[in-house]
Amino acid sequence: MGSFNCFKAYDIRGRLGEELDEDVAYRIGRAFVRYLSAHSVVVGGDVRLSSEPLKQALIQGLRDSGANVIDLGMTGTEEIYFATWFLGVDGGIEVTASHNPIDYNGMKLVREGSRPISGDTGLGEIRRMAEMIDYGPQAETPGSYRKESLLSAYVDHLMTYIDLENIQPTRLVVNSGNGAAGHVIDAIERVFISRNVPVEFIKIHHEPDGTFPHGIPNPLLPENRSDTERAVQAYGARMGIAWDGDFDRCFLFDEHGEFIEGYYIVGLLAESFLLKKPGASIIYDPRLTWNTEEIVADNGGIPVMSKTGHAFIKERMRAEDAIYGGEMSAHHYFRDFAYCDSGMIPWLLVLELLSVRGKPLSTLVEERIARFPSPGEINSHLSEPQHAIQRVLATYSNAARHIDYTDGISLTFDDWRFNLRSSNTEPVVRLNVESRGNVALMQEKTDEILTLLRQGG
Repeated sequence: MGSFNCFKAYDIRGRLGEELDEDVAYRIGRAFVRYLSAHSVVVGGDVRLSSEPLKQALIQGLRDSGANVIDLGMTGTEEIYFATWFLGVDGGIEVTASHNPIDYNGMKLVREGSRPISGDTGLGEIRRMAEMIDYGPQAETPGSYRKESLLSAYVDHLMTYIDLENIQPTRLVVNSGNGAAGHVIDAIERVFISRNVPVEFIKIHHEPDGTFPHGIPNPLLPENRSDTERAVQAYGARMGIAWDGDFDRCFLFDEHGEFIEGYYIVGLLAESFLLKKPGASIIYDPRLTWNTEEIVADNGGIPVMSKTGHAFIKERMRAEDAIYGGEMSAHHYFRDFAYCDSGMIPWLLVLELLSVRGKPLSTLVEERIARFPSPGEINSHLSEPQHAIQRVLATYSNAARHIDYTDGISLTFDDWRFNLRSSNTEPVVRLNVESRGNVALMQEKTDEILTLLRQGG
């Protein structure tokens, strides 16, 4: 039996059998309905072999508590986000372990309007109810059940983010990693063909396969990028796109097959939106900031910093009425998508931006990397993370022009800055450094800070 240790800070995720099983899934369904007083819930699941039986147990729990269930079948997480607000139901649940190993699964939960349910917004109470069997008596009449497809309405919504007339002839490599993204690409392709949009899709690892013969879909791992890189080069594509298992994140490759760090994608998307909506607010996280801030300012927007994490960014976006929010971890959030993250909207916007700007993706990105170079996020496993952070703070704080505590500590100097964050779940400290066009300085300061952090292990 599962141990309920599958409840994490932002979602439900755990090893099958040990932390998550069908009994736990059933109880989560019962507790979800009680917590929300839900009358109707939409559900879906990713391509993992364990997702369907877990989903059916979840559905039984939802129905036994009296909720009517709409089953979208195999979906990505954002299809559940879309369906929850599009149908006006009380909540949505995606059964997914995203990029976790094959012996894991989990769930992502939202309430009405696709508002997040996470550790500080109800997830703990749902766990308590599920664990204690404190979800009330079984309904006299079970809730109804129906299968439905919203794929057409969802893809129609995706098309509202770009002007299809802007798209120049383009060849794209798309790598679904044997995950759930393939059916959406096929649907987008059908729309493009029907509207004479000159885009050719080169599809690799396209068909869903829960055994993941080409590895777990996680393009953040360098070893999972080579197939996309080679295909871009072999087919002379303008861009490569790869997704994680539930495709709420996409990862982009330039025309040479080079992987693009998520930080610089945030800047591209900010520019894309501000070309359409001058004066809009753009949300970004504190880890790496200068590139985003400059692009937003240069394009007449309002840059707004938020603490890292989907619940914080969505809340800040609502408060600021921000049109877009981006994290360097490849999570991108959109006001018109119920403030939720999507792995489909970003590549569509970049596709359009390439046509409008008339430059290769490598050129657009290299200009920004040269201006604000960064080595990317570096993790250090430390026995005493807080002591290590204090060592760094004591060394640099007197010389810093500005210290910010929005998320971890950010210290800013004339020509460089850094952010240090401690993980909530493991003894890991995450470092991000950037400079103003000085790669040598960036590397020197990165090495200095890592040496200070790792003193004593």
